[in-house]
Amino acid sequence: MSWALRFHGVGNASAVELGSAMATIERDGRPWLTIDCGAEGLSACLAHYGEAPRALFVTHTHLDHVAGFERLFADVYFDLARRGRTRVYVPAHVLPWLHRRVGDYPNVLAEGGANFWDAFQLIPVGDAFWHEGLRLEVFETRHHWPQTCYGLRLRGSVVWTGDTRPIPETLARFADAGELIAHDCALRGNPSHCGIDDLEREYPRELLDRCVLYHYASAADGETLHARGHRIAHPGECIALAEPSAPRVEATDATSGADTASVSA
Repeated sequence: MSWALRFHGVGNASAVELGSAMATIERDGRPWLTIDCGAEGLSACLAHYGEAPRALFVTHTHLDHVAGFERLFADVYFDLARRGRTRVYVPAHVLPWLHRRVGDYPNVLAEGGANFWDAFQLIPVGDAFWHEGLRLEVFETRHHWPQTCYGLRLRGSVVWTGDTRPIPETLARFADAGELIAHDCALRGNPSHCGIDDLEREYPRELLDRCVLYHYASAADGETLHARGHRIAHPGECIALAEPSAPRVEATDATSGADTASVSA
Protein backbone atom coordinates (compact mmCIF):
# COMPACT_ATOMS: atom_id res chain seq x y z
CA MET A 1 0.00 0.00 0.00
CA SER A 2 1.41 3.42 -0.96
CA TRP A 3 0.69 6.78 0.66
CA ALA A 4 1.28 10.33 -0.60
CA LEU A 5 0.41 13.96 0.08
CA ARG A 6 -0.75 16.00 -2.91
CA PHE A 7 -0.75 19.80 -2.62
CA HIS A 8 -3.63 21.47 -4.48
CA GLY A 9 -2.54 24.95 -3.39
CA VAL A 10 0.30 26.35 -1.29
CA GLY A 11 -0.30 30.10 -1.03
CA ASN A 12 -1.63 32.48 1.56
CA ALA A 13 -4.95 34.29 1.18
CA SER A 14 -3.48 36.83 -1.25
CA ALA A 15 -1.40 34.46 -3.37
CA VAL A 16 -4.14 33.45 -5.80
CA GLU A 17 -1.61 32.23 -8.37
CA LEU A 18 -0.31 29.67 -5.86
CA GLY A 19 -3.78 28.42 -4.94
CA SER A 20 -5.37 28.32 -1.51
CA ALA A 21 -3.55 26.06 0.95
CA MET A 22 -5.16 22.64 0.55
CA ALA A 23 -3.96 19.08 0.15
CA THR A 24 -5.14 15.49 -0.10
CA ILE A 25 -3.68 12.44 1.58
CA GLU A 26 -3.70 9.70 -1.06
CA ARG A 27 -3.74 5.95 -0.59
CA ASP A 28 -2.71 3.83 -3.56
CA GLY A 29 -3.03 6.86 -5.83
CA ARG A 30 -6.61 7.62 -4.83
CA PRO A 31 -7.84 10.48 -2.63
CA TRP A 32 -8.22 9.33 0.96
CA LEU A 33 -8.68 12.49 3.05
CA THR A 34 -8.64 16.10 1.84
CA ILE A 35 -7.54 18.92 4.13
CA ASP A 36 -9.53 22.17 3.86
CA CYS A 37 -11.69 23.46 1.01
CA GLY A 38 -10.51 26.80 -0.35
CA ALA A 39 -11.80 28.08 -3.66
CA GLU A 40 -8.64 27.79 -5.77
CA GLY A 41 -7.59 24.61 -4.00
CA LEU A 42 -10.94 22.98 -4.73
CA SER A 43 -10.64 23.89 -8.41
CA ALA A 44 -7.23 22.21 -8.56
CA CYS A 45 -8.57 19.18 -6.67
CA LEU A 46 -11.49 18.78 -9.08
CA ALA A 47 -9.22 19.20 -12.10
CA HIS A 48 -6.84 16.52 -10.89
CA TYR A 49 -9.24 13.84 -9.61
CA GLY A 50 -12.25 14.58 -11.78
CA GLU A 51 -14.55 14.45 -8.77
CA ALA A 52 -15.21 16.29 -5.52
CA PRO A 53 -13.57 15.18 -2.28
CA ARG A 54 -15.31 12.30 -0.53
CA ALA A 55 -13.85 13.11 2.89
CA LEU A 56 -12.60 16.41 4.32
CA PHE A 57 -10.88 17.67 7.47
CA VAL A 58 -11.35 21.37 8.24
CA THR A 59 -8.50 23.13 10.07
CA HIS A 60 -10.23 26.50 10.57
CA THR A 61 -12.70 28.83 8.94
CA HIS A 62 -10.79 31.65 7.28
CA LEU A 63 -12.23 31.93 3.80
CA ASP A 64 -9.08 30.88 1.97
CA HIS A 65 -9.66 27.51 3.67
CA VAL A 66 -13.46 27.12 3.40
CA ALA A 67 -14.63 29.29 0.48
CA GLY A 68 -15.12 26.20 -1.69
CA PHE A 69 -17.90 24.79 0.47
CA GLU A 70 -20.78 26.43 -1.39
CA ARG A 71 -19.52 24.96 -4.64
CA LEU A 72 -19.01 21.60 -2.97
CA PHE A 73 -22.57 21.72 -1.61
CA ALA A 74 -23.97 22.14 -5.13
CA ASP A 75 -21.77 19.34 -6.44
CA VAL A 76 -22.87 16.73 -3.90
CA TYR A 77 -26.40 17.81 -2.94
CA PHE A 78 -27.74 17.40 -6.47
CA ASP A 79 -26.03 14.02 -6.88
CA LEU A 80 -28.40 11.66 -5.07
CA ALA A 81 -25.77 8.92 -4.96
CA ARG A 82 -23.45 11.19 -2.99
CA ARG A 83 -25.85 13.37 -0.99
CA GLY A 84 -25.15 12.92 2.73
CA ARG A 85 -22.13 10.68 2.08
CA THR A 86 -19.25 13.17 1.94
CA ARG A 87 -17.64 13.06 5.36
CA VAL A 88 -16.64 16.40 6.86
CA TYR A 89 -14.55 16.08 10.02
CA VAL A 90 -14.59 19.33 12.00
CA PRO A 91 -12.95 20.05 15.38
CA ALA A 92 -15.82 20.62 17.80
CA HIS A 93 -14.67 24.13 18.75
CA VAL A 94 -14.50 25.09 15.06
CA LEU A 95 -17.96 23.81 14.17
CA PRO A 96 -19.97 26.89 15.26
CA TRP A 97 -17.65 29.14 13.24
CA LEU A 98 -17.92 26.90 10.18
CA HIS A 99 -21.69 26.91 10.36
CA ARG A 100 -21.78 30.70 10.57
CA ARG A 101 -19.35 31.02 7.66
CA VAL A 102 -20.89 28.59 5.19
CA GLY A 103 -24.01 26.91 6.55
CA ASP A 104 -26.22 29.62 7.99
CA TYR A 105 -27.38 31.44 4.86
CA PRO A 106 -31.20 31.67 4.93
CA ASN A 107 -32.89 29.15 2.64
CA VAL A 108 -29.85 27.50 1.09
CA LEU A 109 -32.04 26.66 -1.93
CA ALA A 110 -34.36 29.40 -3.15
CA GLU A 111 -37.20 26.90 -3.46
CA GLY A 112 -36.65 25.73 0.12
CA GLY A 113 -36.66 22.20 1.45
CA ALA A 114 -32.92 21.83 2.08
CA ASN A 115 -30.44 22.44 4.85
CA PHE A 116 -26.81 23.10 4.01
CA TRP A 117 -25.54 20.12 5.98
CA ASP A 118 -27.97 17.73 4.28
CA ALA A 119 -25.33 17.45 1.57
CA PHE A 120 -22.68 16.12 3.95
CA GLN A 121 -22.03 13.67 6.75
CA LEU A 122 -20.90 16.17 9.36
CA ILE A 123 -18.69 14.64 12.07
CA PRO A 124 -17.53 16.81 15.00
CA VAL A 125 -14.19 15.57 16.36
CA GLY A 126 -12.15 16.01 19.52
CA ASP A 127 -8.57 14.92 20.12
CA ALA A 128 -8.76 12.12 17.54
CA PHE A 129 -11.06 10.47 15.02
CA TRP A 130 -11.23 7.32 12.88
CA HIS A 131 -11.30 7.42 9.10
CA GLU A 132 -11.48 4.23 7.03
CA GLY A 133 -9.95 2.15 9.79
CA LEU A 134 -7.12 4.51 10.80
CA ARG A 135 -6.94 6.82 13.80
CA LEU A 136 -5.90 10.43 13.16
CA GLU A 137 -4.92 12.87 15.90
CA VAL A 138 -5.98 16.52 16.16
CA PHE A 139 -4.06 19.27 17.93
CA GLU A 140 -4.62 22.97 18.58
CA THR A 141 -2.37 25.46 16.79
CA ARG A 142 -1.62 29.17 17.39
CA HIS A 143 -3.67 31.21 14.94
CA HIS A 144 -5.55 34.42 15.80
CA TRP A 145 -7.48 33.06 18.80
CA PRO A 146 -7.44 29.97 21.05
CA GLN A 147 -9.47 26.96 19.90
CA THR A 148 -10.08 28.29 16.40
CA CYS A 149 -7.45 26.40 14.35
CA TYR A 150 -6.26 22.80 14.48
CA GLY A 151 -3.63 20.60 12.90
CA LEU A 152 -3.76 16.93 11.97
CA ARG A 153 -1.47 13.93 12.37
CA LEU A 154 -1.52 10.53 10.70
CA ARG A 155 1.06 8.95 12.96
CA GLY A 156 4.25 7.79 11.28
CA SER A 157 3.24 9.36 7.97
CA VAL A 158 2.31 13.07 7.90
CA VAL A 159 1.59 16.09 10.09
CA TRP A 160 -0.34 19.08 8.73
CA THR A 161 0.06 22.11 10.98
CA GLY A 162 -2.74 24.28 9.69
CA ASP A 163 -2.20 28.03 10.00
CA THR A 164 -0.01 28.72 13.00
CA ARG A 165 2.78 30.48 14.80
CA PRO A 166 5.65 28.20 15.94
CA ILE A 167 4.46 25.28 18.09
CA PRO A 168 7.64 23.48 19.20
CA GLU A 169 6.11 21.88 22.30
CA THR A 170 3.13 20.61 20.32
CA LEU A 171 5.27 19.12 17.55
CA ALA A 172 7.52 17.46 20.14
CA ARG A 173 4.45 15.39 20.95
CA PHE A 174 2.61 15.20 17.62
CA ALA A 175 5.55 14.85 15.24
CA ASP A 176 7.68 12.38 17.19
CA ALA A 177 7.42 9.41 14.81
CA GLY A 178 9.42 10.62 11.81
CA GLU A 179 6.47 12.15 9.96
CA LEU A 180 6.73 14.56 7.05
CA ILE A 181 5.61 17.93 8.47
CA ALA A 182 3.65 20.22 6.15
CA HIS A 183 4.16 23.55 7.93
CA ASP A 184 2.71 27.02 7.54
CA CYS A 185 5.61 29.38 6.79
CA ALA A 186 6.11 32.63 4.89
CA LEU A 187 9.26 34.61 4.32
CA ARG A 188 8.20 37.05 7.03
CA GLY A 189 6.05 36.18 10.01
CA ASN A 190 3.18 38.08 11.59
CA PRO A 191 1.02 37.65 14.72
CA SER A 192 -0.88 34.71 13.19
CA HIS A 193 1.61 33.00 10.82
CA CYS A 194 5.18 31.74 10.95
CA GLY A 195 8.07 33.41 9.18
CA ILE A 196 11.23 31.53 8.36
CA ASP A 197 13.17 33.34 11.09
CA ASP A 198 10.63 32.02 13.60
CA LEU A 199 11.09 28.42 12.50
CA GLU A 200 14.88 28.65 12.42
CA ARG A 201 14.85 30.11 15.93
CA GLU A 202 12.29 27.76 17.51
CA TYR A 203 12.80 24.35 15.88
CA PRO A 204 15.72 21.91 16.05
CA ARG A 205 17.49 21.01 12.81
CA GLU A 206 16.11 17.48 12.79
CA LEU A 207 12.54 18.78 12.79
CA LEU A 208 13.25 21.46 10.17
CA ASP A 209 14.69 18.79 7.89
CA ARG A 210 11.29 17.04 7.92
CA CYS A 211 9.32 20.21 7.11
CA VAL A 212 7.88 21.10 3.74
CA LEU A 213 6.72 24.72 3.80
CA TYR A 214 3.44 26.05 2.42
CA HIS A 215 1.23 29.15 2.86
CA TYR A 216 3.87 31.54 1.54
CA ALA A 217 3.09 34.82 -0.22
CA SER A 218 4.52 34.45 -3.73
CA ALA A 219 6.57 32.24 -5.99
CA ALA A 220 9.51 34.60 -5.44
CA ASP A 221 9.21 34.21 -1.66
CA GLY A 222 9.11 30.46 -2.11
CA GLU A 223 12.35 30.56 -4.07
CA THR A 224 13.96 32.63 -1.32
CA LEU A 225 12.88 30.07 1.28
CA HIS A 226 14.35 27.34 -0.90
CA ALA A 227 17.60 29.29 -1.30
CA ARG A 228 17.88 29.39 2.50
CA GLY A 229 17.98 25.60 2.51
CA HIS A 230 14.34 24.77 3.15
CA ARG A 231 11.99 22.49 1.26
CA ILE A 232 8.93 24.23 -0.14
CA ALA A 233 5.73 22.76 -1.50
CA HIS A 234 4.61 23.55 -5.04
CA PRO A 235 1.05 23.55 -6.41
CA GLY A 236 0.24 20.10 -7.75
CA GLU A 237 3.27 18.48 -6.11
CA CYS A 238 2.82 14.94 -4.79
CA ILE A 239 5.16 13.76 -2.02
CA ALA A 240 5.51 10.10 -1.07
CA LEU A 241 4.73 9.32 2.57
CA ALA A 242 5.76 6.54 4.89
CA GLU A 243 3.28 3.82 5.80
CA PRO A 244 1.27 5.07 8.79
CA SER A 245 1.96 3.56 12.20
CA ALA A 246 -1.32 4.91 13.56
CA PRO A 247 -3.68 2.57 15.37
CA ARG A 248 -5.91 0.79 12.90
CA VAL A 249 -8.89 -1.51 12.86
CA GLU A 250 -8.52 -4.58 10.66
CA ALA A 251 -10.82 -7.50 9.95
CA THR A 252 -9.25 -10.63 11.41
CA ASP A 253 -11.70 -13.40 10.54
CA ALA A 254 -12.50 -13.26 6.84
CA THR A 255 -13.15 -16.98 6.50
CA SER A 256 -15.75 -17.63 9.20
CA GLY A 257 -18.07 -14.81 8.21
CA ALA A 258 -17.96 -13.37 11.71
CA ASP A 259 -17.80 -9.60 11.99
CA THR A 260 -14.74 -9.54 14.22
CA ALA A 261 -12.08 -6.89 14.32
CA SER A 262 -8.95 -5.99 16.22
CA VAL A 263 -7.18 -2.77 16.97
CA SER A 264 -3.45 -2.67 16.28
CA ALA A 265 -0.93 0.06 16.94
